[in-house]
Amino acid sequence: MKVVIQRVTSASVTIETEIVANIQSGLLVLVGIEDEDSQEDINWLSQKIINLRIFGDENDVMNLSVKEIQGEVIIVSQFTLHASTKKGNRPSYIKASKPESAIPLYEKFIQQMELEFGKKIQTGRFGADMKVELVNDGPVTIIIDSKNKS
Repeated sequence: MKVVIQRVTSASVTIETEIVANIQSGLLVLVGIEDEDSQEDINWLSQKIINLRIFGDENDVMNLSVKEIQGEVIIVSQFTLHASTKKGNRPSYIKASKPESAIPLYEKFIQQMELEFGKKIQTGRFGADMKVELVNDGPVTIIIDSKNKS
């Protein structure tokens, strides 16, 4: 699994004209799933994301997690994180899981994140054409690949 984590002061997801997710201070997490991903990847990433110390403490040092600041989280599926751009100018998405494999893992990822976080997490809608808006705070953007744990 690959994730792009963005620290935000606000973020929202709109599908057609409906706002399906809307948060203030917290994290926007874009997640890409590949066929090799498993519950082990989900568990490791969930723990890592929820405990990632990227929010300022009283001295404005990045020393607090989203859980510690009582922030919010939006998770959005994004198969394009697995784009291969080695050949030509059209990205290949061959590594990205097909929906029949990806949807169950995406749902398990959300459930595990909620378990780690201790509260409901907002989401986009898998496979939908979404408009994602955010105000990146910092900017702080972190990319994590569960296949590169060391």
